[in-house]
Amino acid sequence: MAKAAVVYWSGTGNTAQMAQAVAEGVKSAGAECELIQASEFDESMLPSLSGIAFGCPAMGAEQLEETEFEPMWEAVSGKLGGKRVALFGSYGWGDGEWMRTWESACADNGISLVCESVICADAPDEGAAAECRNLGAAIAK
Repeated sequence: MAKAAVVYWSGTGNTAQMAQAVAEGVKSAGAECELIQASEFDESMLPSLSGIAFGCPAMGAEQLEETEFEPMWEAVSGKLGGKRVALFGSYGWGDGEWMRTWESACADNGISLVCESVICADAPDEGAAAECRNLGAAIAK
């Protein structure tokens, strides 16, 4: 059975809600899923995973959270070759620039995303939750 992880950081709970929906999508696609906060994830977990969804909201000047998420991301991003990877997150201002920057960094590191990233303003509505479930199914394959 395929095993996937949903690795996320959430300040207000919006990205945590998205992570729950992604995990539902992984499980509904028949894969095992582990929901992990960014501070608890490290490269030693990578060998057992076929897919990973990373979730982080926009912070500051539309950037990744700097204390827990970004250090974890920097440590693992160069080791994601062969993994099914997807991105998601919420924002409260701006136009999603942080996600475009993150996607570009993935491309620069040779990370091919398996589906379109999911972003939503504030808390996910049912449409965003459905997109998150679809994202979860995509990393589960």
